[in-house]
Amino acid sequence: MISNDNYRKERRDAAENRHRILEVAYRLFSQHNIEKVSMNQIAKEAGIGAGTLYRRYNNKGEVCLDLIKDNFCGFLEEVHLYLASHQHELASYRFKGVLPLFIRFKESKASLLKGVEKSSTSNRHIITSPLYNELHQVMVGLFDEMNQSEFRVDNSTFRADMVLLAFSSDSYLFQREVRGLSSDEFLDHIHTTFLYK
Repeated sequence: MISNDNYRKERRDAAENRHRILEVAYRLFSQHNIEKVSMNQIAKEAGIGAGTLYRRYNNKGEVCLDLIKDNFCGFLEEVHLYLASHQHELASYRFKGVLPLFIRFKESKASLLKGVEKSSTSNRHIITSPLYNELHQVMVGLFDEMNQSEFRVDNSTFRADMVLLAFSSDSYLFQREVRGLSSDEFLDHIHTTFLYK
């Protein structure tokens, strides 16, 4: 049987490993492109075995997600505060207000978010990550409200999927860098594409 003291020591050691992994990963990701950093490189630089790293994180996407977790929780809190403080406004108005918050968060954590998207396990798309699942729920709720009180929305789930795909790193960067859209122009196009009467 494991004593409480041994259990606490293991938990403290696990927390120390996590902290060391994240420090090393952040430094390596900052020095090199995330795609060029391997999980083995992170383990070696952190002074832990690859097995220890893989027991905590299945891939680099999970490491990236852990690196932005606190920022993401703050972003979600900001979204929910915005929605609550504008609860008497039309859902389409609240939809337009949430998107700039997402753009600001996305641009501040662009490389880590891309790492989350690129390292997804299996061939599932970005919408299966916890980040996008949370946003998907918000979008579906807003589209459902629009359907009830503003204009017809045939399939809220599909529409929310398409909005989030437009915000994927590859799509967003393509619109910004290749098409030359500013973030405001991008948002205007999202509004006219997904909000119609």
